[in-house]
Amino acid sequence: MTAPERSLSRGVVTRYAIGSIGTGGFATLPGLVLVFYLTDTLGVTALVAGLVVTAAKVWDVLIDPWIGERSDRMLAATGTRRTWMRVGALALPVAFIVTFAVPTGLAPAASGTWVFIAFLATATAFSLFQVPYIALPAELTDDYDARTRLLTWRVVVLSVSILLFGAGGPLLRRAGGDDEALGYLVMAVVAGLVIGAGMFVATSTAPRGIAAGERARRSIRAGYAEGIAALRRSRPFRDLLSAFVLQGLATGVMLAGANYVAVWVLHSEDALTFLFLALIAPAVLCAPLWGRLAARIGKERGYVLASALFAVAAASLVGMLWAPGPWVYGPVAVAGAAYAGMQSLPMAMLPDVISHDARRHGEGRAGSFGGVWTAGETAGMALGATLLTVVLALTGYAESTGSAVVTQPGAAVVGIIVAFSLLPAALVVLSLVPLGMYPLRRRDIEADAAAEAVAR
Repeated sequence: MTAPERSLSRGVVTRYAIGSIGTGGFATLPGLVLVFYLTDTLGVTALVAGLVVTAAKVWDVLIDPWIGERSDRMLAATGTRRTWMRVGALALPVAFIVTFAVPTGLAPAASGTWVFIAFLATATAFSLFQVPYIALPAELTDDYDARTRLLTWRVVVLSVSILLFGAGGPLLRRAGGDDEALGYLVMAVVAGLVIGAGMFVATSTAPRGIAAGERARRSIRAGYAEGIAALRRSRPFRDLLSAFVLQGLATGVMLAGANYVAVWVLHSEDALTFLFLALIAPAVLCAPLWGRLAARIGKERGYVLASALFAVAAASLVGMLWAPGPWVYGPVAVAGAAYAGMQSLPMAMLPDVISHDARRHGEGRAGSFGGVWTAGETAGMALGATLLTVVLALTGYAESTGSAVVTQPGAAVVGIIVAFSLLPAALVVLSLVPLGMYPLRRRDIEADAAAEAVAR
């Protein structure tokens, strides 16, 4: 489907950005509290908790390319990607609530199984929305700077969403008082409904069904074939995706570790709220600034600068080994400013990659690109949480049930700090390798747009 020449209206930009209330909430809250919920409320061991979360995400990774290909087929047949987006928006709140509604008295093994099945359903619902949502920018406009504007405001809302869910989720969790299970359920009900509402609003930005085409049965294998073909033929996509997945792994391990840092390093549950305030407030303020910088020096150069700044800020947090204290909020704030660029700029580069491929290989594959992208992003975030649980297990982290009090060994505390600082910093530095090979520049995208205008 050809991207329209007209500039994006304020309403489209606003409604598309509101979708990030859902994506930010789903990306933040499970990553922040789910492993902790399993280990410190349900008594599931750290490695098993990591496997529960990762297994559900692996399923997500497996189905995302198929969902992307099916979304492309549905667009060709009906003229819209809305249908599955709406199904995902309506189903996610229910599945999310069930995830945190584990009946009291279940053994840890049964509790882990319950969470796994419910979170599997939640992740599936999210993919039904997220894959076509990611594909939309390439179809909404073909303008290089308009895409940056669209994705910049998406990241502003995303940052606010991360702040609301990251700081507000733990506060809602306390609504149950001494009953931790009730607190998690209250959190899930409120968060699930807000996530679903944000996702539902964004579905209105997808074109309405106008085209007529033949529906065709397509196998899961065909979905994978489309995604693999996109990876093979598009070097810009491979480079961009590789960098983004490595950074997803870095942010995933930090996100999963934040709760542990607050409780076992800073010795304050309130510190979790302050960590998110320090991280996200600068991100909200700096997202538009990264967009302006990208307009001057290019998205790819701005992305490199944001990544390098984040790596330096994360590495400095290793100082908690010797002097944990309020000073950590300073480097976290710098990381937050960099994080805004690490989110908005690659997301603005993705539709450039899609349109560049469409010019050379034909249109109608944005969903396949979106499916592979979402699978990679999901894998990175999920494996980040898994990586943390491996560190916890290797350093002797002690699990607990309910409100039981335990004492952590010194090695476990060291592991938490390293996983929150040096490990993500190293991963982001590694991501600069594929990012340095990314070939597209403004002139390439503008040449594609000009050629497309002539073709019309």
